Amino acid sequence: MNCFVRRLWSPRRADFPVTAALLVAVLIFCGAVSAVLAGEEHEDSDFSHTTFLTAIGIPGSAIRSFDISWVDSDRGLYFLGDRSNSGVDIISTKTNTFLGRAGGFVGIQPATALSDPHHVAANNNISGPDGVVSRGNCLYAGDGNSTLRVYNISDPTHPTLVGTPIKTGGSTRLDEMALTSDGKMLIAVNNAEDPPFATLFSTDPDDCDSTNIVNKIEADLLTIPPGAGLSIEQPTWVESIHRFIVSVPTIANNTFDPSPCNYGTVNPTAPPCSGAVLVVDPTNLLTPIEKVVSLNQCGPNGATVGPHGNVMVGCTPNNQKTDKETTIINVKTFNYVDVGNLTGSDEVWYNRGSNRYYTGSSAKPGGAVLGVVDGTTNFLLETIPQSSASHSVAADSERNEIYVPQVGPKSMVGIGGDVTTVGQSICGGMSGCVAVYKGGRDE
Repeated sequence: MNCFVRRLWSPRRADFPVTAALLVAVLIFCGAVSAVLAGEEHEDSDFSHTTFLTAIGIPGSAIRSFDISWVDSDRGLYFLGDRSNSGVDIISTKTNTFLGRAGGFVGIQPATALSDPHHVAANNNISGPDGVVSRGNCLYAGDGNSTLRVYNISDPTHPTLVGTPIKTGGSTRLDEMALTSDGKMLIAVNNAEDPPFATLFSTDPDDCDSTNIVNKIEADLLTIPPGAGLSIEQPTWVESIHRFIVSVPTIANNTFDPSPCNYGTVNPTAPPCSGAVLVVDPTNLLTPIEKVVSLNQCGPNGATVGPHGNVMVGCTPNNQKTDKETTIINVKTFNYVDVGNLTGSDEVWYNRGSNRYYTGSSAKPGGAVLGVVDGTTNFLLETIPQSSASHSVAADSERNEIYVPQVGPKSMVGIGGDVTTVGQSICGGMSGCVAVYKGGRDE
């Protein structure tokens, strides 16, 4: 079942005063507002800027490749899928110090077999760790060999592998993942399989050894046809509807796109196909994909739940070349707004402590940035330059601190390293780091 929404014309703000409450109402009840209305950068000077706090050095090899990050605000822990050191780095958000590493992952796997890895790009499809989440004493992380690795982190300085890594049936990485709010179900995607699929696990935050496969989830072949190199990306759990929302960069039957459109290598002269989000009911084992919701000129990677049942998806021109905006969609009405002047995101994160969305926008034209978007008005507040590969972001809502990993300079780490001087300036050195920002709160 395909659902879609329409853009409604709206005047510019200069012509029509809009309050925050009205803007939220427009999103939820009245349909989409235009990118001009919802996405201009903040024009006022009375909001609290995001400020740089510190840079955390990572022991071991200099950072060349990493994937997704995660924060457990209750325990004050930050986790980073650090391929350069073949493990998940664990950092205290209370002290902003490195605590330990969950090791044993496949690390960076080269795209070609040359003796000097500095001159070979990483093959993301088989490198690891990749997606990572945690709940209680249990840390879950995907590896490049299609396995889920579970660690007991009761002592985060010495995490221990629980049992044998669980095989999901693919030959490529187990990537993005999400837990239900009670920590009893985990969904993880094999984004690089053809066709891609997701795996549903039963989990127990009080017993890390109780992790079992429940179901394999595959999209309709008309939506994600095999043989075209299409993928499935970040899921997120929406408590208000008890469903997972899953980003899909490209679908073949998007209701907004002209027919035919180009997906993969199909119809190469046609306009590119846009993406979608899947609405997944984990309790329905026969037909878990409840809806396929087409997106308009958005090829999303990341997904995060904000206020009022809204989900930001990280649109990027890496998936859809015409992407110029970031989309926020309501999970009950499927109406949406576009945040203009912000695109190229992989991971996105909503921080309830500051009521702001943060984006790891590494593919933004003009250079990678940390994007900051108001959670009420959906205005783009500011963009902060980052190292060229900074696609990951997570925030501690208790302390209002934002964590953005930085790779080392290309001259130091080779292919995949920072091709600017931004990361070196942030980190104060050549080995990469995790930059920490203090998130402002509007009064």
